[in-house]
Amino acid sequence: MGFSVGVVGKPSSGKTSFTNAACMTDFKVGNYPFTTIQANVAVTYVRTPCACRVFGVKDNPKNSACIDGIRMIPVKMIDVAGLVPGAHEGKGLGNQFLDDLRQADVLIHIVDTSGSTNSEGQEVAAGSHDPLEDVKFLEDEVTEWMFSVVQKDWRRISGRVKAESAKVDELLLEKLTGLNISRAHILKAIRDAGLKAEAADKWTDDDVKKFVTILRKVAKPIIIAANKIDRPTAEQNLKRLEKAYPDTLVVPVSALAEKALRDMDKKGIIKYIPGNDDFEILQPERLKENERTQLDKLKKDLLKKYGGTGVQGILNRAVFEYLHMIAVYPVHDPNSLSDGDGNVLPDVYLVPEGTTAKEFAGVIHTDLMESFIHAIDARTKMRISDKTVLKNGDVIKIVSAKGTK
Repeated sequence: MGFSVGVVGKPSSGKTSFTNAACMTDFKVGNYPFTTIQANVAVTYVRTPCACRVFGVKDNPKNSACIDGIRMIPVKMIDVAGLVPGAHEGKGLGNQFLDDLRQADVLIHIVDTSGSTNSEGQEVAAGSHDPLEDVKFLEDEVTEWMFSVVQKDWRRISGRVKAESAKVDELLLEKLTGLNISRAHILKAIRDAGLKAEAADKWTDDDVKKFVTILRKVAKPIIIAANKIDRPTAEQNLKRLEKAYPDTLVVPVSALAEKALRDMDKKGIIKYIPGNDDFEILQPERLKENERTQLDKLKKDLLKKYGGTGVQGILNRAVFEYLHMIAVYPVHDPNSLSDGDGNVLPDVYLVPEGTTAKEFAGVIHTDLMESFIHAIDARTKMRISDKTVLKNGDVIKIVSAKGTK
């Protein structure tokens, strides 16, 4: 898990409920501000069709799970302290929030779509607060935080560009690497801002602000979980969010419904695979009449209407669409698809699109990359070179001078 998903939002928006639903944890929740004081770090899963379907085999997963041909792959999730306006200036738990934020590669913004909590996270009448304000303030706060980091040292950076012909991307990388920002992020933001790197000493404050605004979108993309969608005032606000932010992914979500379904699945009352738009009741005798009624309503008004609770859906889209990850399976024997102990398709790793066979070997172990000879594609049984770019769902054997995987 070389990357992480951050869960952000104002206090009492349902951040921790979302994390508990996604990770089956029991972090403290409450309908009052700053229930979350320290960042909650847990493991959630994304789902993808398992390679066992393609090969028609029964697998024995070790670093993940396979449910009815769906591979559930672990991902690190960080639920950070609630953010309030002025956080970049230290208001609320702002400094701590922003420090936690450094680690995240993509941000899921949990928005109270019902409009029942104000900007400070205090409970108000349903529909009386505009969730569009929450989206704007959070994006502004993250941008202002990044701007303050760059602006603090901009005179020195621009001075070196002018006096020494230093490369601005290298200087910015030194400054921003602690925020999990790469040179590729920086160069793309410069290009998209229409600025010239070699003329960075002539950038105005507005130019720097434009660069940082785009850098935030590139390096810390924010997608919106329209939470509490099952409340009466939420559907109209969902439509408003989609209209106001046409270039941002907005997913209707009910974190509490997802947690309830997973809890009942864990107890064996129902069979529910996260991300599905249906469930099967296994033990109807354990359900009270009102619980059965609530399940029927949940299925009709949430699962069927929106295609699921949204929790698993937004996680998948965050990882596969925004972080552009693919799933690759390493095996020891490309014929039996097993490891050295006979486990079939035991492991799967999430790696960025464009990863080569040799780079993938390094994900498993640095020794395998350093002594890489070639790899074998389990589908074709043909050798592939170190520069071969892997595809989602590939199953490969790594052959190296120090052994095979």
